Amino acid sequence: MKVSLSTIRAMSKRYGCAEDVAAVGVGELIDKVNAQLGGIDEIIAIGNKYEGIVISKVIGCEKHPNADKLHVCNIDDGGAVKSVERDNDGYVQVVCGAPNVREGLIVAWLPPGSTVPDTVGKDPFVLEARELRGVVSNGMLASPKELALGDSHAGLLEIDGDHKPGTDFAEAFGLKDDMVFDIENKMFTHRPDCFGFLGVARELAGIQGIPFKSPDWYRPQPELSNTETDELELYVRNELPELVPRFTAIAMRGVKVGPSPVWLQVELAKVGQKSINNIVDYTNFFMLETGQPLHAYDYDKVKTLSGGDAAAIVVRNPKPGEKIKLLSGKEIEPRPGAVMIATDRQLIGIGGVMGGADTEVDEDTTNIILECANFDMYSVRRTSMEHGLFTDAVTRFTKGQSPLQCLAVLAKIVDEIREHAGGKVASPVIDDKHLDESLGGQTLHVPVKLSADFINSRLGLGLPAKEIKSLLKNVEFEVDIKGDELTVTAPFWRTDIELREDVVEEVGRLYGYDHLPVELPKRDLVPAVKDPLLTLKTRIRQTLAKTGSSEVLTYSFVHGGLLDKAGQDKNQAFQIANALSPELQYYRLSLMPSLLDKVHGNIKAGYDEFALFELGKVHGLDQGADEAGLPREFEFTGLVVAAADKLKKQGAAYYQARKYLTELVKAPLEFKPVGEGAQKFAVVQPYDPGRAAMVHIKGGAYLGIIGEFRTSARQALKLPKYCAGFEIDTTALQKVLGGVHYVPLTRFPKVIQDITLKVPADLAYQELFDAVQNELNEHKPQNTLAELGAVDIYQPESAKEHKNVTLRLDIASYERTLTDDEVNKLLDQVAAAAKAKLNAERV
Repeated sequence: MKVSLSTIRAMSKRYGCAEDVAAVGVGELIDKVNAQLGGIDEIIAIGNKYEGIVISKVIGCEKHPNADKLHVCNIDDGGAVKSVERDNDGYVQVVCGAPNVREGLIVAWLPPGSTVPDTVGKDPFVLEARELRGVVSNGMLASPKELALGDSHAGLLEIDGDHKPGTDFAEAFGLKDDMVFDIENKMFTHRPDCFGFLGVARELAGIQGIPFKSPDWYRPQPELSNTETDELELYVRNELPELVPRFTAIAMRGVKVGPSPVWLQVELAKVGQKSINNIVDYTNFFMLETGQPLHAYDYDKVKTLSGGDAAAIVVRNPKPGEKIKLLSGKEIEPRPGAVMIATDRQLIGIGGVMGGADTEVDEDTTNIILECANFDMYSVRRTSMEHGLFTDAVTRFTKGQSPLQCLAVLAKIVDEIREHAGGKVASPVIDDKHLDESLGGQTLHVPVKLSADFINSRLGLGLPAKEIKSLLKNVEFEVDIKGDELTVTAPFWRTDIELREDVVEEVGRLYGYDHLPVELPKRDLVPAVKDPLLTLKTRIRQTLAKTGSSEVLTYSFVHGGLLDKAGQDKNQAFQIANALSPELQYYRLSLMPSLLDKVHGNIKAGYDEFALFELGKVHGLDQGADEAGLPREFEFTGLVVAAADKLKKQGAAYYQARKYLTELVKAPLEFKPVGEGAQKFAVVQPYDPGRAAMVHIKGGAYLGIIGEFRTSARQALKLPKYCAGFEIDTTALQKVLGGVHYVPLTRFPKVIQDITLKVPADLAYQELFDAVQNELNEHKPQNTLAELGAVDIYQPESAKEHKNVTLRLDIASYERTLTDDEVNKLLDQVAAAAKAKLNAERV
């Protein structure tokens, strides 16, 4: 939100404010704005762009002797510019090609040495005295485009008003010492009134303790002009009252469309807008002044498109297949739920976003329709995001403008056009409103009742009720006091004052949070109870970090294309209606697609071997919504391990992922085949069922899935051959791990021995591992610490019916040093049991 200090000063003076709200030094004002209003992103000395430009008068204008389209002009600059060649009468010679140059015209002269304003900040073009077709031109006479006031390059800027030759252009139009504050929009998200100069001026007054008074015309029920010429028939039909609670419109006849007065062009240029024509510029200016967007239509174009004797405006949703060409030149097919402005026959605008090209006001327009409406902020935002349309109107409507200001702003622009553009009111005002009238149309919310003690106890202050009233009345609140009790009524433009706490916040901000006492809060010394889930997450992070894994944090929202690549059905996912970006359309169904999406990028960046993990939330349509109607959330932990193909990593990535899982869980697990029924679940869909397993706590509940990925997913996401991962339910893991488990280390040396068993090829590894583990637990010496792990699975091409599985035993006693013979006897017992039960032979 850009605000010019000179504009604010002029406004406060024009509307009878007791003091200049920008009278303090710029540095002090910056500090106050940052502390009590909003963060300033940038401060622009706008006058620097117009340095050296002089208002001058064309005294003589003759045809150029060597060019048909050029003129040789003598201009009077009042002798303001010293180092320039002059004739005997003191005039300066300038060559000009503008078609509207003529004797007596007041213009903006850019003398030699000055920079063309439109090139400042780009590739600055500094003027000099030089010959044009054999005639010396001292600088140039400027068009609106060269002055960065508009896009028109067809003629010179014709300066209106009483300006003497030699007057500094920047000084004449309040630019010389002006500063433009660019205040961060996010600071005003809940304050739509601050998206207008009027609201910012009021707040600047309030934070300095200055009473502010809004102009007389800015009130909910203004005086409206009656029809004063032949009536132009106009009717409005609002088919979307819930999305368009108020729609006001009026027709005007006989308007004279042309360039705006220079002051208006300058006011728009200060905040980065360019002049188009006087009618459009007035709609933009009053939007900037009040925060309320307006739109002007060419009445005759609307009437023609209506196909009758009257101009018809219909507020509705688009019909299937309808398209509209916008003022920007872009043609779109609006989303089905968009609020559209139409005639009886076709679309002519997107409500709250942008008008259509077929009804724009141009130089041939003589009759207009002025619209001032209020649109649902959420609908406007959805439409804006869907079609990539970001306008000043969208910025304001998505903050929730007050519908009570529509008539005031409409009445004001009508008066301005009557006075300065020759228009006459040609229809009654149409006011289609669907508002709660129980409060009399003077405020949006029920008055808030609270005590001075309620405010002081929360701010740590001791303000008397009268001082609180004064602070609030400075920004035009109505406050009634009875003893210590206050009844606070917010003005009609404030949409954010509903609760007592809202009033507390307002008082604190106006008083200044920097004035609040600095005291440490009282607190209980009893330790807070630890959150078990947060404790578990910390433990997971620490465990996986120790294994060398790297944690990533990805969005909970994903693109539908990523779900497709991972083999998941996006129809199972919640689709986001007002997505932050076209890339973030769906709630993710599981963590794995997000993790897999990071694999190729890391390998391409030169990381040949790595493991990535994430702890996050997932959602799914099959899980339904909670009591509040929001998607249910489920906590999951996911990990992916990968190695670049150039490493030619041996073995199956599945077992590497299993090592990470075993290290994390540290509890007996069961790995079961992925059945056909399980493949309908989103968490399972990225995995190859033949190279994956369902993970269960041994003898207990389901925990998650582990495995390698489908060929289609590998190809779509450009995964290496060596890639696997797991995804487990964090909440279920919490039940397993519970608290902290301590296993003491033995002080005696451990014995490490391998055992290789030749088993049938169709015997599952998990079945063999469990059998060996059970035998070890049954026959190992008492008071020992034993760990069993996989070393290798080998199946030569010549042996189709058998495979060799090598397991490694690490065993140590807490009482003594074990001997190799003891361990060998233990492994002999294990081998004998394996042979009896599984037909396994020790190799």
